Amino acid sequence: MSASQPIEWTVAQLAQAVERGQLELHYQPIVDLRSEQIVGAEALLRWRHPTLGLLPPGQFLPVIESSGLMPEIGAWVLGAACRQMRDWRVLAWQPFRLAVNVSASQVGPDFDKWVKGVLADAGLPAAYLEIELTESVAFGDPAIFPALEALRQIGVRFAADDFGTGYSCLQHLKCCPISTLKIDQSFVAGLANDHRDQTIVRTVIQLAHGLGMEVVAEGVETSASLDL
Repeated sequence: MSASQPIEWTVAQLAQAVERGQLELHYQPIVDLRSEQIVGAEALLRWRHPTLGLLPPGQFLPVIESSGLMPEIGAWVLGAACRQMRDWRVLAWQPFRLAVNVSASQVGPDFDKWVKGVLADAGLPAAYLEIELTESVAFGDPAIFPALEALRQIGVRFAADDFGTGYSCLQHLKCCPISTLKIDQSFVAGLANDHRDQTIVRTVIQLAHGLGMEVVAEGVETSASLDL
């Protein structure tokens, strides 16, 4: 059996992976196209399986989401990422921000209190953290906006992840404290050959800039995509 084959993991197996410290974070750089400098990184969860090697999140995250393990694992991810960012600050890697994905199951009315507690425990200033939310979470429930705004007030940034793949209401762009739109890699992958993807990406960039937001394009891995 290889790491590329789909496996139906059990809750017990994933709980054991947590207990044995087999989950780890990898960091993907975020590059400013104008300066060509690394301005941040995104924390990505991986499972270092003892026999199958390094497993991508797509192979185990669905089970985590449906099993009730997400609060525990999500808390570990945010805490570990914030501690890593704290250590990087010692090396004077500034300006720099760390983006961390947060699941819908972790976001609620007390979300701001939880995040503030994690930042305090890690000793990390809020301005170094960017929380990534799927657009269905970021724009789908106005009831969470006060918690997001409370975090924005202390310096935490928010990004709408995989923008363009959900069914969000654009009206919420005006009131949700999002500072970054992340264009889904499904649009970026077709930039070289599909004029429709080019139009969509160009439109999202113009929309974001018009609203004073930054744009991050996921999956820019070729010079052709970079040029476009």
